[in-house]
Amino acid sequence: MTAPGGLVIVAKPSGWTSHDVVARIRKLVGTKRVGHAGTLDPMATGVLVVGVEKATRLLGYLALTEKEYSGTIRLGQATDSDDADGEVISRVPAVGIGTSQLLSATSTLTGEISQVPPGVSAIKVGGRRSYQLARAGQAPELKPRTVTVTRFDVVAVRQAGDLLDVDVAVTCSSGTYIRALARDLGAALGVGGHLTALRRTRVGPYLVSQARTLDQLAAEAALASGVRLTGLAEAAAAAFPQRELSADEARLLGHGGTISPTGAGPGPVAALGPDGSLIALLTDDGDRARSLAVFAAEAPAGGS
Repeated sequence: MTAPGGLVIVAKPSGWTSHDVVARIRKLVGTKRVGHAGTLDPMATGVLVVGVEKATRLLGYLALTEKEYSGTIRLGQATDSDDADGEVISRVPAVGIGTSQLLSATSTLTGEISQVPPGVSAIKVGGRRSYQLARAGQAPELKPRTVTVTRFDVVAVRQAGDLLDVDVAVTCSSGTYIRALARDLGAALGVGGHLTALRRTRVGPYLVSQARTLDQLAAEAALASGVRLTGLAEAAAAAFPQRELSADEARLLGHGGTISPTGAGPGPVAALGPDGSLIALLTDDGDRARSLAVFAAEAPAGGS
């Protein structure tokens, strides 16, 4: 039986890739049409938004929303992957670093910044993943990207011999690498740094408190009702501004037409039909609103 469309907010465990989680969800919901919004490294835990059936078309837009993380940065060691899964490539004693120095360094990494992604990443270079090239000894020189770090707070500091562990809280835009923040913080302080722990606590409106473990989802799948999904309309309305449509507007959008502008600008707007169903995601384009993605089933040809 094909699963209905919807989202499931998963608490990704450490040691699993995002693809591993998707493969597990496919088995639990009984369909291959499953994807995720925003990759988490194997070491990382926390919120992974997974889409099933039609909800997979929401994922690209959900991936662009703001994210929050809690993590630990180890100062005094740099690794080739910028996290604890890599090999240590340099070590400089991180002693005598005061709070004022830490806050000054994090402030330079806050706001709209230029960030070079980690060499060991999924970014494609000439058709191959960066991590594949790095493992083959051909680490590419990646171009910097502009990202926005709204919050980069120092939560706690612990000295561990000549190393310094710094717990941080980060709020950032899509495309921000927390591993790169760890690397750049260490570089700014002259001692090197890498990420030793990371937990994603929010993706857009979806919080870690809402996330379910794979064991919990497996228990749900064993029930007659199956895995509980957040429906398309509820998911879209939670993540984007809403516009309620008339029956005529819903019909127009369902057939690829345009309607009057939403007034919300270029970002996605959830267009809901008179029955509360998700008809489309809209964006304003001049004096009209057009569909970014249509979710309503088209009326049969020649239907009334």
